Amino acid sequence: MSDPVGEISVVVASPVGPLELVAVAGALRTIRFDAPADRVVAEVPDDLAAPLARTARQLAEYFAGTRRVFDLPLAPVGTDFRRRVWDVLATVPWGTTTTYGEIASRLGLPPGASRAVGAANGANPLPVVLPCHRVVGSDGTLTGYAGGLGRKATLLRLEHVATEADQTALF
Repeated sequence: MSDPVGEISVVVASPVGPLELVAVAGALRTIRFDAPADRVVAEVPDDLAAPLARTARQLAEYFAGTRRVFDLPLAPVGTDFRRRVWDVLATVPWGTTTTYGEIASRLGLPPGASRAVGAANGANPLPVVLPCHRVVGSDGTLTGYAGGLGRKATLLRLEHVATEADQTALF
């Protein structure tokens, strides 16, 4: 499917629900949760669009547990500040977490900038690929996620990161 601004999209199945992948000019622009299930394709043909087919393959590998780092051309749209936050997100390793405060510190921002980092994290147009699910509260609890905390917990479990729900289930 394409639209007037040259975007092309496809919907793929995933363990966190149907994902709409959107590309423009040969690069991945957006991943949207809650895409219409009736639009899911079984396979993304290479001729549809190389970035979409490549993204679909890499996401399938990630969800299968065989991919830990994405290697895709990206074209997210956002302010300079948001893009700086997303650049830091891209460096958070698989199977680990960080906090909003740690990201603020890495950007050289004052301690009170955690909320601004959280807002930029929440505006991330490329969830999973830019792993905003790996950002937790300063006390280690799961906090805000545009896709919902259930999805965040699922993604962290896929990466073998214990969530607070997993911790309380032990008692």
